[in-house]
Amino acid sequence: MTEVKFYDTIEDELLEFAVILSKNQDKYVFCKHRERDTWETPGGHREDGEDINETAKRELYEETGALEFSLEPVCVYSVTAHDKPGAEESFGMLYFARITRFEGELHREIEQIIITDEMPKKWTYPDIQPKLMEEAMRRGYL
Repeated sequence: MTEVKFYDTIEDELLEFAVILSKNQDKYVFCKHRERDTWETPGGHREDGEDINETAKRELYEETGALEFSLEPVCVYSVTAHDKPGAEESFGMLYFARITRFEGELHREIEQIIITDEMPKKWTYPDIQPKLMEEAMRRGYL
């Protein structure tokens, strides 16, 4: 079982991930990694010495090609995978972005993005991503 919790703040050094829930013209933006057949929200690991806000900007660009966007923090989230031995709580920052301009082509590991009114049927992280979306909706971001 995977447990997802939400917090307003946490010590900065505990933040390992940034996940960015994104919209373009009031439609959701999701991406597909070239080695998977599932959809996900842009996001990823924080690099050593990187500010978590810079992580969010970098990941949003790398995974969607977003060139112009507004970005705001929603909340801190944590994930604990209780079904794995030695599971520990890991923390990330959840963001919301409104993307107004994309680069013409995608780079790196992302094969495709979609801009849609609907949630994906096949999530990459089905125990996590829908809960992040629900929390952002609850807080008035989506």
